[in-house]
Amino acid sequence: MAAGTRGETAEHGLAVRVRVMSRSRIPLLHAVTNDEIVARPHFLERARSFAIVAHDRGAIHLRGHRQTGRRLYDLARALVELQRETGCWLVVNDRADVALATGARGVQLTSRSMSVADARAVSPTLAIGASIHDPDDGARAARAGADWAVAGHIYPTDSHRGEAGRGPELVRRITRRTAIPIIAIGGVRPHHVPLLIATGAYGIAAIRGIWDSADAGQAAFDYLSSHDGDGNGNGHGGSDADGER
Repeated sequence: MAAGTRGETAEHGLAVRVRVMSRSRIPLLHAVTNDEIVARPHFLERARSFAIVAHDRGAIHLRGHRQTGRRLYDLARALVELQRETGCWLVVNDRADVALATGARGVQLTSRSMSVADARAVSPTLAIGASIHDPDDGARAARAGADWAVAGHIYPTDSHRGEAGRGPELVRRITRRTAIPIIAIGGVRPHHVPLLIATGAYGIAAIRGIWDSADAGQAAFDYLSSHDGDGNGNGHGGSDADGER
């Protein structure tokens, strides 16, 4: 995948260096995992169900902070096979080495990860996402050359118990400061998607809204249908999917 080029844009009097990547190449729907989810007996079967429906409009984020490097590598290899078969991206959280070793399409970097600039130096062709929480984070991610940013948490979620969501206005504030695609995360359910897109989100990410649903493929369809705004995400009808994040 071509890494793209860099350009300059000015927003609110600030010169913001951004990395130019066609938005049509970045997935709209990001299915984020955690240690508990990847340990489930039928995780790979559910991942396949999601990937078949989402194909190149979707990405599976492999995230497991308590997993060994070997376990992450083995899971990534299995998910890369789905990537090859369906076009659904594999994005590895934090571990750029695992992403590179297995052929994942991208890496998602957080505050505990290597910097975007360092990851870019290691692999100019690896797509890079940054996790952000405010407009300043977004501006920094854009200057560093991130291809997208995951922003949240938008709504209340089990991942942030006792904390109020920052609301869709967070997306609006961030998109006023940066031109890179913003993926909204945190308690997002299918019926939230149209408002988030209207406030400037490029796409959405979910954890329990996908992995705790009865059918991960149906959940993918429901989210994409809500994104498309016509109840027809991939040529079929669908129902709402429950979930937290």
